[in-house]
Amino acid sequence: MGANPKKAEELQQRLVNFAARTTRVAKVLPRTEEGRYICVQLMRSGLAAAPNYAEARAAESRRDFIHKLRIVLKELSETRTWLEQIVANGLLSRDKMTAIIAENQELCWIVAASIKTARGSGGPI
Repeated sequence: MGANPKKAEELQQRLVNFAARTTRVAKVLPRTEEGRYICVQLMRSGLAAAPNYAEARAAESRRDFIHKLRIVLKELSETRTWLEQIVANGLLSRDKMTAIIAENQELCWIVAASIKTARGSGGPI
């Protein structure tokens, strides 16, 4: 559905790499009740964006494409919240989390821009 297959493939690979990074973060969280809970939630949302983007790329219509991209954005947004929770709860330092949080933000911007482009208007996402 995307206009540029090379950029779509690059974004797909970034999302896969981001998912792998979230998994690595989840694996080093402490095995406390809090750490285990955040681990499960982080893996669930962090691993969801890439396959949902793959589904968007195979969308049957523009409307379906936009809907699936919105799911990708929601999963990335949730992941951002879990990454921030890790820092806020002192499970890992801000220094250790800066790069992955920055990558998450960039991916959110890219997906949001894609949604706006696909909608053909500057309207809300």
